[in-house]
Formats: sequence, C-alpha cells, structure tokens
Amino acid sequence: MINCLALNPSFSASASLTIASTPLTLRNKQHLNVGDQKPHGCNGFGFGSGRSIIERVRSGFKGISVMTDDKSAMSSIEGDLENIGILRIDPSLVNYKDHFRYTSRRFLDQKKLIEKYEGGLKEFAQGYLKFGFNREEGGVVYREWAPAAEEAQVIGDFNGWDGSNHRMEKNQFGVWSIKIPDAGGNPAIPHSSRVKFRFRHSGGVWVDRIPAWIEYATVDPTKFAAPYDGVYWAPPPSERYQFKYPRPPKPKAPRIYEAHVGMSSSEPRINSYREFADQVLPRIRANNYNTVQLMAVMEHSYYASFGYHITNFFAVSSRSGTPEDLKYLIDKAHSLGLQVLMDVVHSHASTNVTDGLNGFDVGQSSQESYFHTGDRGYHKLWDSRLFNYANWEVLRFLLSNLRWWLEEFKFDGFRFDGVTSMLYHHHGINTTFTGDYNEYFSERTDVDAVVYLMLANCLIHDILPGATVIAEDVSGMPGLGRPVYEGGVGFDYRLAMAIPDRWIDYVKNKRDQEWSMKEISWSLTNRRYTEKCVSYAESHDQSIVGDKTIAFFLMDKEMYSGMSCLTDSSATIERGIALHKMIHFITMALGGEGYLNFMGNEFGHPDWIDFPREGNGWSYEKCMRQWNLVDMDHLRYKFMNSFDRAMNLLDDKFSFLASNKQIVSSTNEEDKVIVFERGDLVFVFNFHPENTYEGYKVGCDLPGKYRVALDSDAWEFGGRGRVGHDTDHFTSPEGIPGVAATNFNNRPNSFKVLSPSRTCVVYYRMEESKEENSNSNLAGVKKTSVAANVAKYHGKSASVARNSVGRKRK
Repeated sequence: MINCLALNPSFSASASLTIASTPLTLRNKQHLNVGDQKPHGCNGFGFGSGRSIIERVRSGFKGISVMTDDKSAMSSIEGDLENIGILRIDPSLVNYKDHFRYTSRRFLDQKKLIEKYEGGLKEFAQGYLKFGFNREEGGVVYREWAPAAEEAQVIGDFNGWDGSNHRMEKNQFGVWSIKIPDAGGNPAIPHSSRVKFRFRHSGGVWVDRIPAWIEYATVDPTKFAAPYDGVYWAPPPSERYQFKYPRPPKPKAPRIYEAHVGMSSSEPRINSYREFADQVLPRIRANNYNTVQLMAVMEHSYYASFGYHITNFFAVSSRSGTPEDLKYLIDKAHSLGLQVLMDVVHSHASTNVTDGLNGFDVGQSSQESYFHTGDRGYHKLWDSRLFNYANWEVLRFLLSNLRWWLEEFKFDGFRFDGVTSMLYHHHGINTTFTGDYNEYFSERTDVDAVVYLMLANCLIHDILPGATVIAEDVSGMPGLGRPVYEGGVGFDYRLAMAIPDRWIDYVKNKRDQEWSMKEISWSLTNRRYTEKCVSYAESHDQSIVGDKTIAFFLMDKEMYSGMSCLTDSSATIERGIALHKMIHFITMALGGEGYLNFMGNEFGHPDWIDFPREGNGWSYEKCMRQWNLVDMDHLRYKFMNSFDRAMNLLDDKFSFLASNKQIVSSTNEEDKVIVFERGDLVFVFNFHPENTYEGYKVGCDLPGKYRVALDSDAWEFGGRGRVGHDTDHFTSPEGIPGVAATNFNNRPNSFKVLSPSRTCVVYYRMEESKEENSNSNLAGVKKTSVAANVAKYHGKSASVARNSVGRKRK
C-alpha cells in the first residue's frame, strides 16, 4: 500500500527545497516584457518537419533501444548552436553556453534520429496506432514491448483466460505481437471485455500484467483491494462520443480552476465525469474562469494518491466513468468557452506490479525496461519508479501519451507534474536552490529528461499551436519557460510555487503588524524576466490533510459557527474574509501572467481534504466539496465567492494579467500599503489592521480621470461600503516631466483616494468618450449578465445574486 503522505511529485524533501532567487538583472523589471511571440515550433535550428503525418506508424519498428550521446548518430550542425537565443535574453547565462549547446545538440540529434527511423516526431508520437489493441483488416492486432520476456500470450474473457491458443511472436526489437482474426464477422475480443498480457520471464515464471497501452482499466468494487483488469475499449460508432463543439481560442492569460472530479460531489462519494460536467462546470464558468485543470485523470489504483501514482497512462480513471464520459465533460467545457488542461504525470510511475507499468521489468536491464534499474530507477520519497528518458521506446510511449490525450480527448494542454524531479539526478531531495546558476547547469542536471521535455513541448505545440503547457517546478531553472528554438525547455508557464509558502508563513506565524509590504511585493514579483508564471495563493497542496486552507488558518473553528449573515460578524470573521479577498487578489494581480485557484477555495471552503485511506477508516467525509455553503444566501461564504468572480471579470474587461506593464510604486511599511500598476489599472492594497487613510496619495502613469473598477469593501463582497464608486479622481502632474527622480514615487502623475483598512481598491482611467457611460463602473453597484446567469443557475432572483464584476502533499 502506498503511503499517501509521501506522494507529491514536487515534494521538497521535508521543506528542504526553497525557491530559486534569480539575479537582479532579470527580476523586478518595471515592464515585464514577455518576449517575442514566435510560435513554439521546433524547426528554428534548421531541420525540416519531415514527411507528412502517416495514418499508421511504420510496422518495421526501426530504431535503437537507448539514445546516448553518440556522435556517430549524426553530425551536429554546430553553426546552428553558436547563437543560442536565450543567452541574448540573459547574458549572465553566457558562462553556461556549453551546457545549452550540449542540450540543444542532444535535442537535435534525438529529433533527427526520430525523423530518420520513424518519419518524424508527430508520426513517432502515434504509437497508440500500433501498440496495444488496434483494429486492422480482418481482426484485432495486439502489440507489446517486452524485450526480456521469453514467451508471451494474450489472455482474457474472450479465451477463458487460457492463452495457449493465443501465443505471441517477438521481433528483433523486443516487440511481441499477435493478430486475432474476427469470428463470424465479429471481433474475437468483444468491446468492454477484460484482457491481460501473460509472459514468462527469465526465471521461468509466468506472470500476468495489464497491457501497457490499455485504454481502460476497471476493478471489482465489491472486492476490497481487488486487482485491476485491463479492458478492451472499442465501442461501436453508435456508442462512441462525438465532439460537437470546437476548442475555444487560447486566452490571453489563463485563469485556471484546478479541480478533482472524484471529490467534487457535495455528497461523501466519488463524483462522475458527467455530474461534474453538468453541475460543476457551470459554477466555474459563472465565476469567470477561462480554463479548467483536471487532476487525477490517468488511472491510478490508489485513490488517496490524488492521482499522482499512475498505473495506466492511456486509461481514463474508471472511478468517475468511461472514456466517453470524459469526452462529454471536455466537450461541455468547450461549449462554455472553457479550455481544459490535464494534470499529466510523466515524472514517475506507481510501484504497483500487478496493475502498473512497473510489472513489465522483471529481470530486465535499463535498456529493456521503461525505468532505470537500481537506485536511479526508484524515488525513495515517493515510493515510485523513475523513467529512463534515454530509452527509445520510453520516448515513444510518453510522447504518444501526450498526443493521445490531445487528439482522442481534445485536451487543450497540460500541467506537467513533478518537473523538478525530472530535471535533476538528485530529484530535489535534500537540496536547497539558492539561485546560483551552478545548481541548474552541472553534472547534476538530467540531460535525458531535459531533452524529453524539449521534445514534448515541441510536439505539443506542433500538434496544437494554441496549447497551454505549464511546468510544476520549484527550482527556478532558467530557460524552462522559453521556447525550444531559443535553447529553452519550451514551457509556456511555470507555477509560482514560492508564493503559497509565503502566505502560509504569514497567516500561520506572523501578527498583522509584522506583515512586510516589501517582502510581500518581493515574493510576488520575484520571477524570471520573460518567463511567464501562473500564480496562486493556494492550490490542492494547501488543502490536504495535515494542512489548512488560508480561510481555515484565518478563521479556524469560527467558520463553523460565525458565518451567518443573520448575526453580526466577529472580529475574527471580519478579518478573515477581508484578508482572504486581499491575499487572493494581490496574488492574482501581481504574482504572474496567469492565475490558479483550487476547487472550493474561491469561497473559503472550511475543511481540508482527506481521501479515504486506512488511517481514516476509508472515509469519504472530507473527500467532497460543500457547495451548499456558498449556495446559502444567509452565509458569508457567498461574499468571498462573489469577489472571486469579480476578480476574474476585471481581468476579462481590462486584460491586466496579459499586460507587460507591471510597476510597484510604493511599499509603505508604516502605512501597510502597497500601490502598483498592472496595465493601466492602479491597485491600492491597505493591509493595516486599523488605519483608514483619507486623501491617500497614489502615483500613476497616465493623466486623466480615474474611477473605482473593483472594491473589496463593497457591500456585495461583505464589506462596509466605505468607498464611493461614482467619485471622480483627477490626476495632478508630479515633478519635472521626464525626470523620474522628481516625480511622486517615480510616477509622473498622482491622485488621492480613500483607503480603508484591510481593503483593496482598483482604479481605471476613464476615456473622454466614455465619461458618460456609467456601465464602465464595475465596482459593485450594477448587475451584470454573469450575475443574472448565476442567479438563474441557483434558482434565485437576480437581486440575490447581485454582483459587481467577477506543494501538493499527499
């Protein structure tokens, strides 16, 4: 049984991992230029794209078992590697030019070999058309890579689990195959019947395993700890889900709702894909998110692993339904304008033998296995197996896995889990990253894994140019978020994983008077110039058993007794709701180029997450979401939810997350006020527990008239309504034009505002032609179409739903 407390693929070795601190030359740029907008295609080094996509992968399986740094494989094109683009962006990386040349050459060599032997990267990534079970003329063909096996059979319901008449043949590359002819015009293996791969290893013992490329796997729910069975999934056309809606366009900036389908029910049970689609997706859309990130999609036999100990990489988790049910969910999301990202786990695999990929390496060497042998193939903190990314068939398996989810299920991108573990041979265990570049570029770097990630990002963006790909990396490796053609690894975003740690430290360990405005601002803006981040105050990491959500840290047990609007709020509740809104909003507005929230935290869900496990008597009590709390109009949870909706709507209207302009003009420790600009919006955060400032002077860039765009103190958000939303704020020029030193906080203009304690207020500049248009005011006095839709969804009147705008540790 897997220990659910040691499953996080970005686990920081008992907090020994800290976020990298990058050079000042690349941090805190006033204008966060995200760089050029060239596509992520991988032909910038001079290689062509190879032949057009073929319908089937070549049957010859020409290739080699392990890719190494073999100079004879192909001659490197040194001229293409002399001018690495990333070195122009960060000149301090010039000292590591040899490293970037080496990894880029390895990538080119690998890609060229794939083109030579497989017809191209896209063709190579169609392994699922050849491996596993596929319909070919007159029958079903099954292929499996198991080079160390000495005999092999396919068994299942179709042959009474007796494989003596279904022996497989092995080719020179270790691939076993068999064609099972149709019987009476019908497939010999019926749709939805159980199947397994039986082979004899060198010890002379016969073992049964689930096929590595299986597309569905199920378990008998009536038997405790029963093993999973592979299922041949080939529904007739009448039963196969047909997508009806196109993919939505890629948003300017992702506003991500991280969700776990299984635990999304309001009842203590496992929710289904279709229930999630019909009941939860409308909530996500109503709160103005544009992206859903689904956890635990790939099959994992241990539910409490949160979906991070994968057993079957091509199979949809059967707990929540069938592959067709998941397609329904994704199509429904697309119909609502939501992109869908998948939490993909290619950093490791479950150690389970009978139902996992681990079961294929009996007596094998690294060249004959999906995993490294010995210590290199085992992650001691996660109790999991580690892939050999230099292996040809491992590359085929993992790259095909990505294409499978993109094309078969229409996912719009991925969040790659556990990237830190992949990047380094030490996997981040007992390692502290200080920002010294030697920590990233040395013999400790796993170049095989880096090359795989370069190939993966190249493939994803070639198949789907509008894909969003996010790296979960705590180390801060430079270049991770730059395109492959520049010498980067190719991710679109990385998660800003230091931010939630900072907030937990503050709400857990510091009195309000000890909160440092400079430290908060620094933590939120400390990211690499030109490498985009997705910020978050809390994800699923901060919600699991043994930890607390931010809302729980702020209000604790009073969340169960003090959230009724029918009584006056306590000081604890008033402080908690106010800071919950401020923490999430400043994280969104200042922390990155995208934003993420975990399911339920938008309304301050009071309970932690605890999956059914031996330690809690296999209880589902805390493996659910209490949607009733936010649906009850007399409870204060609605205020946090409404403000979350307003935050997202503000970005919808002003696109501040996608803006290159981000300027922090003031971090006043005495006043406890942070003032900054994002795009052309001016944000004023007053963290002082008591002081309200009248006529508070704030700097800005553009002259003109400003009004309130969003106000956390509005009545709709549980505030006191102290800020006037129809007040015009006229700017005054500051100092000598063009001489920043004479300006106010280095800003050429200023205006004065009312800043109540524990509030955040956003101001927008009114254009002359729109001064009479009061609809521009989003601050909390107008009903919106979104509010009406929310009211309709909850069966309430629009007046009730009135709105203003809009370290995982298992």
